[in-house]
Amino acid sequence: MSNEITLKNVRLSFPSLFKRAEYAGNKLKYETIVLIPKSDEETYNLIQLKTAEMLVKHGMTENKLKLKDGDESVSFPNHAGHWTLKVSNSFKPVVKDDNKLLTEEDGKIYPGCIANVTIDLSVETTLFGKLLKYNLLSVKV
Repeated sequence: MSNEITLKNVRLSFPSLFKRAEYAGNKLKYETIVLIPKSDEETYNLIQLKTAEMLVKHGMTENKLKLKDGDESVSFPNHAGHWTLKVSNSFKPVVKDDNKLLTEEDGKIYPGCIANVTIDLSVETTLFGKLLKYNLLSVKV
C-alpha cells in the first residue's frame, strides 16, 4: 500500500519551495503549511485514515505532527476555516505547472496560491522515539 497522498486544490501558507526555510540563521527544510478547507471532508478523512494506518503499522499510539485546527491559530487568522498540515523535506520538491518545472522567478508560487501537493508519510526513529512525518514531494499549480 502506497503512503503517498495528493492533496488537491489546497492553499499554501509560508511556502519555502525553492530555498530552504531559515530560522535564527539556520537553514531548515523545504516546507509549506497546507491549508485544507474544512468543507473538504474527503481530503481530511484521507489524511486521518493514512495517519491511523501508519500509526498502527509502526506500533505508535499518537504523533506529535498532525492536522491542526486553523480556527485555533491566534497568530495566523488567515488559517481560520481550514485544517493545517505542515509538510517538509530535506530534498527540494518538484515544483511545476501544466507546462514546465517552475523556478522562483516564474512567480507562480506565493503565500495563498492554490496547488495540488503530493506528500508521502514515513516514520523516523529519533532519540525521543518514533515520529510520523509528512514529506513534501511535489507541488503543482
